[in-house]
Amino acid sequence: MTHEVDPDLDPVARLRIMAAGVPGARVVEATLPAPVEAVWAVMSDLEGEFGRFQPDMRSVRVLRVAGDRVEALARSKYGLRAHFHGVLRPGWCWLQSRFLIIGMAAAPAPDGGTRVALTGGVRVPGRAAIVPVGAERELREAMTRLAGRVSGTGP
Repeated sequence: MTHEVDPDLDPVARLRIMAAGVPGARVVEATLPAPVEAVWAVMSDLEGEFGRFQPDMRSVRVLRVAGDRVEALARSKYGLRAHFHGVLRPGWCWLQSRFLIIGMAAAPAPDGGTRVALTGGVRVPGRAAIVPVGAERELREAMTRLAGRVSGTGP
């Protein structure tokens, strides 16, 4: 069995499909007025920028990269740790740990800006499901902070 991605699906559409298969998942989308390369440079910088726009992340340390596969350790602002495994490629990131799921996507918008989608939250142990309490609020805050980081006005 092969897992081929439809070449007509952009990363944002693919993220919507992935999130639709995760009970409790919410997707927050926005269009940022910057080129996709600039936006993705912030979003994909797991050890630097990621912790600045994700509200509950304090730090991320990439342990291993093999092609588009990534393994990372993250620490929340509450001191909790997560050991992530996933995929990071241009315009696409999907990371899972035992207790968290993080999905990010970016694609060019027709006006020269960038369409961005975020999903994720606390994972139900042993299942691809997200506890929906507070997830959408946190995703919206992450999107606002991401926009600030991209524009140079954020913390």
